[in-house]
Formats: sequence, structure tokens, C-alpha cells
Amino acid sequence: MVVNDNAPFLTKRGAFRSIASKLAPTGFSCEFEDFQMSTLIRPALSLLVLMTLITGVAYPLVVTGVAQVAFPDQANGSLVRDAEGKVRGSSLIAQDFVGDAWFHPRPSAGAFATVSSSASNLSPSNPALAIRVTDDASKLLVPSQGPVPLALVTTSGSGLDPHLPPAAIAYQLARVATARNLPVATLQQLLDAHTEQPLVGPPVVNVLELNRALEKL
Repeated sequence: MVVNDNAPFLTKRGAFRSIASKLAPTGFSCEFEDFQMSTLIRPALSLLVLMTLITGVAYPLVVTGVAQVAFPDQANGSLVRDAEGKVRGSSLIAQDFVGDAWFHPRPSAGAFATVSSSASNLSPSNPALAIRVTDDASKLLVPSQGPVPLALVTTSGSGLDPHLPPAAIAYQLARVATARNLPVATLQQLLDAHTEQPLVGPPVVNVLELNRALEKL
């Protein structure tokens, strides 16, 4: 049997040594120091506790405090309240408005439920999507106003997008004006006042905020 003099072996104390190191000249040693588990466990646990306090306690408290001071409305969910202070929703989440007297948001694949928010996940070539869009467009079509804007018959990725392009709101002006017995020009002014220009992308209108303003007319 051939023995490799350089092969390591395990001593009683659990440390690896090399036979070659035992045969090395005096004054030269390749021995490994005895392994002590406690020397690794103590700093590991200390680091765990320290990082838990920093990332799990200190950082969330600092971020929460800064948010409450700098932008409390956004930090608390951009809540929408009525005149009595009751929460009516969030300006970041679309709501379904039924009836001709309201501006309607884009359709929602999740029935405007925050728990099941999602898209339809239907591909553009799916017949079911084409049937649904065609059916919705036929209900909204006003021949004198031209084709129905695409945003009024297509869902967003989350199903809860509260914004619409100004053109999609303008398409509904005549219907809302008739239902509320208001001049179209008045609603056009309301639309212009609630048209937002994001940092990136085309102008949008928050339908929930627009309907809140409409309610006050």
C-alpha cells in the first residue's frame, strides 16, 4: 500500500495536520491551529444581533419617521376622506363608479378588489379578449364622438390603475353633462384642472379625484 506523506489526518483534538509538517526541519512548522468552535460562534451571533437591530429595528424606525414628517399623506396610503372625515378610498386605487352621472375608470380584471388585483393575462391573440373588448366598446360607443378610446376598454396590469388619458375622460363629458344637467364647458374646465403631467409619460387624469370634484359641483 502506498502512503501519501502529504495527506492530512485527523488528530484526537479535531485539528488537521500534515505528516509532512511533522517531518519538516526544526524551526519550520506547517501545523494547523486547533479548531475552536466558540471562536466562530461568538462573532457570528454578535453580527446577527447587530444586523437585526440595524436593519430590522433602527432602519424601519428612521424611514418611517422621515416619511411621516416629510410626506405624511403618501406615507399613510394617500387616503381620500369625505367632509365628515370618513375614509372613502385611496387616490392610488381605482374604484368602480356606476351610472351615467359619473366618470368611469378603465375596466378591472379583478373587479376592483385589492386582494385579487391582477390583469386578465389574456394574450392579444386570445379570442376571449377580443370578444370582451368588442362588447365593452359597443356599450360605450357614441357614433357622433368617433371610436371609443382604447383605455376605456382595456385593463391595467394591476386592475387598479386610477388614471385615464384626458381623451378617455373627454369621451365621457357629454354623457355626464346630460345626466347632471351641467354645461359641457363646465366639465371641460374640471377635466383641465385635474389633468396631471407625470415626470415621464403622457398626461393622465385621476378618475377618483375627478369624481370627488364632480360631487362638489
